[in-house]
Amino acid sequence: MVTISAADVAKLRKATLAGMMDCKKALEEAEGNFDKAIEIIRKKGQAVASKRADREATEGVVLSKTTANGKLGVMIVLNSETDFVAKNADFLGLANKILDTALENKPADLEALKSIPVDGVKAEEKVVEFVGIIGEKLELSYYDKIEAAHVQAYIHPGNKLATLVGFTKAGLDLQVYKDVAMQVAAMNPVAVDKDDVPQKVIDQEIEIGKEQARRDGKPEEMLEKIAQGKLGKFFKENTLVNQEFIKDNKITVGQYLKSIDKDLAITFFKRYTLNL
Repeated sequence: MVTISAADVAKLRKATLAGMMDCKKALEEAEGNFDKAIEIIRKKGQAVASKRADREATEGVVLSKTTANGKLGVMIVLNSETDFVAKNADFLGLANKILDTALENKPADLEALKSIPVDGVKAEEKVVEFVGIIGEKLELSYYDKIEAAHVQAYIHPGNKLATLVGFTKAGLDLQVYKDVAMQVAAMNPVAVDKDDVPQKVIDQEIEIGKEQARRDGKPEEMLEKIAQGKLGKFFKENTLVNQEFIKDNKITVGQYLKSIDKDLAITFFKRYTLNL
């Protein structure tokens, strides 16, 4: 019988993130062959993934990160079935590996990210491999990116909410960028400015405004005017640059930006949340 050393087990664990006993058993089954042991662990992941395919994976983590020069930011969501697994250090390590892979390779979309190698196998296959280790359904469900003169990332404590915000100017006090990224997290705007709000959302808000006024007994000829007034309030509360700034509600986010630099503006933002 082949002797399996602690160093061999540690090496396999580092390569696969599987538990020490799982690594020892795989190496014993593979008679010490390292590549065969990895394949045994991967097949176990595929088997568990198949059994748990119909499960709901609604927990997990949302992570965002930028390149060192701040020109690119990426965001990913790796789902699990339970919050217990979402807090597992190895699970978080896998999520961060995928995040770094996205940051390095700038894939066009989620499907492209799934095909990029992580530890020698496609990211999608690495997730399946980890299913066998963790024992739950896992899913890489979301990826997006922003490129701008400066991109700021923010992850809310607990890894359930993250944001990315692009700005037109770099080189300013980092706290300015962080303040806006936290504003997006806290206030959940639907767009940067009113001109960016989808027409479908505007039409829906107008209909809601009319219906509310109608229920209040307002004359039919007044409904449009009342609805437009409510739409103005909606823009103020739900578009980023028109929202009250959370650190000083006497000014809007747009006014705050102009007070820092007259040419500073927001190009785009991303926000994703899990179960908050």
